[in-house]
Amino acid sequence: MKTRCIMLQGTGSHVGKSVLVAALCRIFLQDGYKVAPFKSQNMALNSYVTRDGGEMGRAQVVQAEAAGLAPSVLMNPVLLKPTGQATSQVIVLGRPVGNMSAKEYHEKYNTRVLGVVEDALNKLKSEHEIIVIEGAGSPAEVNLQATEIVNMRIARMADCPVLLVADIDKGGALASVVGTLELLEPADRARVAGIIINKFRGDVKLFHPAVEFLEKKTGVPVLGIVPYFQGFRIQEEDTIPEETLKAGMKTVENKLDVVVINLPHISNFTDFDPLEDEPDVQLRYVGKANKLGNPDLIIIPGSKNTIHDITYLEKTGLASLIIEQEKRGIPIIGICGGFQILGRELHDPLHTESEIDSVKGLGLLDMTTTFYPDKITTQVQAKVIGSGPFFNGMQGQLVKGYEIHMGRSEIGEGVIPAFRIVERSTKEVNILDGAVRPDGRVFGTYIHGIFDNDAFRRRVLDVIREKKGWGPLEVSNVQTVFEQREKDFNKLADVVRNSMDMESLYEIMNLGPRGKQDQKLGAC
Repeated sequence: MKTRCIMLQGTGSHVGKSVLVAALCRIFLQDGYKVAPFKSQNMALNSYVTRDGGEMGRAQVVQAEAAGLAPSVLMNPVLLKPTGQATSQVIVLGRPVGNMSAKEYHEKYNTRVLGVVEDALNKLKSEHEIIVIEGAGSPAEVNLQATEIVNMRIARMADCPVLLVADIDKGGALASVVGTLELLEPADRARVAGIIINKFRGDVKLFHPAVEFLEKKTGVPVLGIVPYFQGFRIQEEDTIPEETLKAGMKTVENKLDVVVINLPHISNFTDFDPLEDEPDVQLRYVGKANKLGNPDLIIIPGSKNTIHDITYLEKTGLASLIIEQEKRGIPIIGICGGFQILGRELHDPLHTESEIDSVKGLGLLDMTTTFYPDKITTQVQAKVIGSGPFFNGMQGQLVKGYEIHMGRSEIGEGVIPAFRIVERSTKEVNILDGAVRPDGRVFGTYIHGIFDNDAFRRRVLDVIREKKGWGPLEVSNVQTVFEQREKDFNKLADVVRNSMDMESLYEIMNLGPRGKQDQKLGAC
């Protein structure tokens, strides 16, 4: 069977393309196809490390999971990680090749990696029956059309039809669809085979006149009106969901108040999704000093520019408030860049992250960090070796996660390691990680995904509950993080399948109506 491709492009950024690609990957998987996601170029601070140590965008990891696959850098051959001031770290096939300004990247570099992009796409096509491709931003950015490598150029490369996605929740969806199509070159416009109206609220019947107008005006059928779904969550690509930010504006009675500091260069905030799913947790993202309140736990997350972010904490007064909360006995945890911020000093002699040579950290851990050009990207398994309330009873247990960092931290006599890494990218090692104070109230680690480990996450929360006099949480039918994600993928697939004309989509892809293939063409 010839591999079929379908591409989702948007009328703009954040219209829901990533989640819809995940939905189609799960639907095609359910229907018996070998399916894989693909996004040639992604700009995101949320990233992930594959089993062989390659770094890729988190959105394509989520899509791979929806497709029942292990993530591969082939699914996201080019990743841009913003470092600030219109500059990004450029990662090709999972490995950093340097920092570039937007002008340098678009004018001198990106078209040079088209061969890499095409090779990655062809490799995926050789191993799968369907490729679901995601664009970026809008294909109608006329100033970028000559050099873009992520929208219509990729549709032409894959010779595939395009579905145009619009977010009606933002308003102006009809105008954005019409305007986008008007700005496309005729040949590219002809590739647009369907329109998806996403994030719809209210009565669909009242929207039918708009559908008729849109189809008459553009000549392109509306294949689906996808509702604004609630009750489950699919991990976001690169921005903390607005609903999460709004929900975190106030505390909730009888729940643990867990605050994540919303750094300007926050990365991998999906580390904290498992905490948000816990029934006894109110997770708040706080970026202003007057919103901190009196939390039960403070977490300082990862950062793509740690030195600039510690400067931000100082300028906004958050640094002094965090230290004040620690003196009150509030536990504080740092992940990756957040771990570095907890230390005494941060040094960047080679200006790997910024033009600043050195800054002081919060001084809550006896540790110093120095940045180097080479980047550690590995999946890891580690044993718990720390002491104190969060670690007691957990010593010797294995936790899994991944590392993405350019800093190296040296701990002093005032702390002990939190973990011992015993495996890096399938190789046995013996490397100490993190630091925990003797009282156990402050600790940090380089391990992303530490809260994906169900037993460790529950231990941390139950210690805080005990501190409040609540006792451990007793929950029946507790689901693991993996089980919850699988459940959410299937819910997402149901919502999208029931709100789209899937038979027409299969016909657009030259596969015929769903269910009439040759007894399903094999599973992943």
